[in-house]
Amino acid sequence: MERLPLVNASLNACATVLLIIGWRRVKRGDVAGHKRMMLLAVAVSSAFLACYVTYHYAHGHTTFTRGGFARIVYLTILATHVPLAALMVIPIIILVALGLTGRITAHKRLARFVLPVWLYVSVTGVVIYVLLYHVWPAA
Repeated sequence: MERLPLVNASLNACATVLLIIGWRRVKRGDVAGHKRMMLLAVAVSSAFLACYVTYHYAHGHTTFTRGGFARIVYLTILATHVPLAALMVIPIIILVALGLTGRITAHKRLARFVLPVWLYVSVTGVVIYVLLYHVWPAA
């Protein structure tokens, strides 16, 4: 159970890489490669969500114990990460459905919003892990 935070950070990092590769592939006209990468990103993000819920169900709430500047930085990132992560579930599902059903114009329009936010959530998930467990671990 103590390794799940590292697993979660790794899944977030993997999702970030897959999203960037998928975006680059569609920009180059490789729609099939884009589809593969984005579906993998959804799978990895889903695995993250399952691991995250499992960890917090078993472990409970993780408290950031530092004060001062460290606390301000950590809580600021967390305050944007958590609500955006929760809000992204439905748009990602809609985005996938649009892409898989061939509604490409609507898919592109929504992706312009969803991709940057999904990337932000994935990257800040890794940042939160690094801050909480490596930069400013519990004293």
